[in-house]
Amino acid sequence: MVKNLVGALVRGRAPATTTTGAVAMAAMRRLIGVLIGASLCAAVPARADVVTDWNAIMISTIGAAPVAPRPARLIDYAMVHIAMHDAVQAIQQRFQTYSPGITPTSGSVIAAAAKAGRDVLVNRFPAQTATLDTTYSAYLAAHQIAPNDPGIAAGSQAAAAIIQGRVNDGAYPVPAPIFMGGTGPGEWRPTVFDAAGAPTPMAAAWLATAKPFTLMHSSQFFAPGPPRITSRRYTRDYSEVKALGRNVGSTRTEEQTAIATFHSGNTLNLWNQTLHALANQYIKDVGDSARLFALVNMAMADAGMSSWQSKIQYNRWRPITAIQNGDTDGNRSTVGDPTWQSLFPAPNDPDYTSGINNWSGSATEILRLFFQTDRVNFLMVGPTTSRFFTRFSDVPKEVIEALISRGVHFRFAAEAGRSQGMRVGRWVYTRFLKSLTDDEFDFIRTLDSFEDLGLAAEDDGQDDDDAE
Repeated sequence: MVKNLVGALVRGRAPATTTTGAVAMAAMRRLIGVLIGASLCAAVPARADVVTDWNAIMISTIGAAPVAPRPARLIDYAMVHIAMHDAVQAIQQRFQTYSPGITPTSGSVIAAAAKAGRDVLVNRFPAQTATLDTTYSAYLAAHQIAPNDPGIAAGSQAAAAIIQGRVNDGAYPVPAPIFMGGTGPGEWRPTVFDAAGAPTPMAAAWLATAKPFTLMHSSQFFAPGPPRITSRRYTRDYSEVKALGRNVGSTRTEEQTAIATFHSGNTLNLWNQTLHALANQYIKDVGDSARLFALVNMAMADAGMSSWQSKIQYNRWRPITAIQNGDTDGNRSTVGDPTWQSLFPAPNDPDYTSGINNWSGSATEILRLFFQTDRVNFLMVGPTTSRFFTRFSDVPKEVIEALISRGVHFRFAAEAGRSQGMRVGRWVYTRFLKSLTDDEFDFIRTLDSFEDLGLAAEDDGQDDDDAE
């Protein structure tokens, strides 16, 4: 892998003169060093900071909680990381805080972030208070933090602010709204059934109307309507997912199946574990790390709400329903198959727009803007395998193919999700947690090899090329 990357780099740029060639070669050697280091070291556990530590504690806490609808935990991820960001910035005062009225203070940023993470998790998961308190006390002791460190008060303040800010936010309403879709051609209907064989309502339908973290409302970045069922685009995408996404007798290659499997797990955990790797590899200051986690998790939360609003608004059926009813959909070019089954079960929510690619599109847009380049080498580490990428934008592209190979989305829904998520990510990055000291890109000095070769400048407008 490293050999191929280095070879491509060497072939891609030739020196114009002896002087400029020497400069370019020196820059290239530094870039090759970055590539080799990233390729060889990214899979090895690296240093951690308080943000990545408490992100891992958060994931463990959520994993031990009662099962919630698939996208509902977006809110928990965002709240924990907003609180940690605000707690750290109460001390550092380098970036805007999310919650207003955070009082500047002094103290340990480790104490501040740990206390913020602990308090939000206890609020969201009170049944695990004893475990969280034990973890928190041991964490402070391990870092030799005194019980009266002023950073602890900063963490309490930040956690209380985001908890108060989410009161009556529409999350987990009782009773929960029920959305069952429809029965007409093209209309979504449940794909999950209870033990008695009865259809179950859409997962977390309330997310469509919950209060976003940064958007004015969940329909702010509405998606254009999906193609008509009788259109050529629909027919083409129907035939594609029918052939690639079926569980038996598909046209998938082994590589396509591997990619589909990799992206079939918990997308929120996958992205947060990817942030771990990026922070450990490239970020030295806890303030930058806390900001990155907060931006990405806020963006994914709001992208999820945007997707759920579109899902209910357009109410489009999943491929499994479409293909099993293909002979009665009014399109003479779609051949139905009542026995067709997808490689992976379809999530119990409408097809359009894709939630998973909303999350991936928003996360990668934040990362592109945060690092000021699309070209960064990184690993996405799944439960059993990893995948290596050299561009952030390649991930949502790959997710599109994975969703089709899984048989759970039409291409037009996956592409619309990517575009919608990218727009949300751009909104979040350009308006929230902004720098107060004009040093937000100082850490990118660790990526100066990319800038020396002019690659960062070449990436301007990359998001527009990817938009659908």
